[in-house]
Amino acid sequence: MRTESSSHKSGEGVLRVRKSRNETRTYYDKISRIYDLLAERSEAPVRAVGLKKLGATPGEKVLEIGFGTGHCLASLAAAIGPKGGVYGIDLSAGMIRTARGVLRKKGCDDLVELICGDAMRLPFREAVMDAIFMSFALELFDTPDIPEVLAECRRVLQPGGRIVVASMSKEGRATALVRTYEWAHRHFPNLLDCRPIFAAQALEAAGFRIVSTEMQRMWVPVEIVLATAK
Repeated sequence: MRTESSSHKSGEGVLRVRKSRNETRTYYDKISRIYDLLAERSEAPVRAVGLKKLGATPGEKVLEIGFGTGHCLASLAAAIGPKGGVYGIDLSAGMIRTARGVLRKKGCDDLVELICGDAMRLPFREAVMDAIFMSFALELFDTPDIPEVLAECRRVLQPGGRIVVASMSKEGRATALVRTYEWAHRHFPNLLDCRPIFAAQALEAAGFRIVSTEMQRMWVPVEIVLATAK
């Protein structure tokens, strides 16, 4: 059984995710058409900061994990252009359908390859990506799964390749709002399936070199971390 917290260094005090991968897939399939109404206004500014940190350039190969409705994929396609490669992987077929519509409207659907799959088993060869982007995705994985996801990221990144993770953060003193959110996550995991994590610590533990960490605030603290593969 899954316990409420994990004791390893980068997960100490972090709540566990009690949804199975199938339950997560079903949930995001259901909300895919309305996800932007639920989260776009609060998440978009954070994602914009993360994309700026990533600094995608023409001709690069970039992967986004957990791309949701596809807005960041469109931004990456605009930055990279037709001579590079933009790839997105998401567990939810519903999100893929929604993202295809977004990319089509923005005129870049032919520049992006969408894959329905699990980030714990990335369908790419070793050392093929220049950069990886994750926003509000890593905290959806259960605590013991996070090192596996990041190990897969290291595997597919070229040496010196960049990764940006933007996530809800447990860094700093927990506010009353964070404690309330974590209480709700514990008691209503089907509605609040993600929780704050230690993103920079997890990346460092996975063998990445931390380049910069920036804290932002939505209704909870958000950590935006740029790191490179050693």
